[in-house]
Amino acid sequence: MKTMYWKDSKLFLIDQTKLPDEVDYVECSDYNDVIDAIMTMKVRGAPAIGVAAAFGMALAELAGEDLEDAADAIKSARPTAVNLFWAVDRVLRAANSDSGSALKEAIKMYDEDVETNRAIGKYGSVVIDDGDTVLTHCNAGALACVDYGTALGVIRAAKDEGKDINVICDETRPRGQGARLSVFEMQEEKIPVKLIVDSAAGHMMQKGKVQKVVIGADRVAKGGVANKIGSLMVALAAKRFKIPFYVAAPKSTFDEENSIYDVEIEERDPDEVLYYGKCRIAPEGTEVENPAFDIVPSDLISGIITEEGILKPI
Repeated sequence: MKTMYWKDSKLFLIDQTKLPDEVDYVECSDYNDVIDAIMTMKVRGAPAIGVAAAFGMALAELAGEDLEDAADAIKSARPTAVNLFWAVDRVLRAANSDSGSALKEAIKMYDEDVETNRAIGKYGSVVIDDGDTVLTHCNAGALACVDYGTALGVIRAAKDEGKDINVICDETRPRGQGARLSVFEMQEEKIPVKLIVDSAAGHMMQKGKVQKVVIGADRVAKGGVANKIGSLMVALAAKRFKIPFYVAAPKSTFDEENSIYDVEIEERDPDEVLYYGKCRIAPEGTEVENPAFDIVPSDLISGIITEEGILKPI
């Protein structure tokens, strides 16, 4: 299942806020539609955001918009995922070259994403042993990319090699990407999967029910990685119980110039915490902090699985 496709000079995105109950596509006919889809998390996951942003630039080009203005607007959509900035800058360079165009570059990036994820899966599958149960946090599958996935791509590749693999997905509050999206993907792939609440991850490790942890990343920088909130707690538990903890991410997610501790951590709407679906779960007047990401330090990471092989944290 591809997360997006280009047709008739428009970008179509799976509305991930409706999954798993409904598979519906959002039509983006200008770059502001893409910005809205990114901000409202209709499209999410660092690689998918990057490619969607590239097509947003293509829409701006086709409409005769100022590409510098479009680039600035698209970059403002979400601050933490470095792929967004990488993709916009890459397309801008291509559009400003003599023979390039934003659309041509966006299509190239679309095709590259699938190839990159399959390479990540190939390199990562070697760390998964036959009989392993793998815990994953949030969703770093096909829905977080164009197709195939990073962390879930590693699991898919291990399964395709004939390994007997089981998966544990934590729910990933407050938006439930693990419960809604990762479980959905594993069921579609016929890979055995169990869902746990976020706070049960340490318990499952303590009981010997987890052999590996594989997560994705929204940014890899000096000192560690930024990933969905809750990743740090999973990494700390894995360290305590001597469970290998891997990050699967394309090189486009790497920010080798900056410290991970200088990255802006997005703060999201308090209602994501105050409500579970449409049901309010906290008293009126409750104060909320809702960071979307946290930082996993390099010393907690066994390796970073990329399309170029398994690398040491930077």
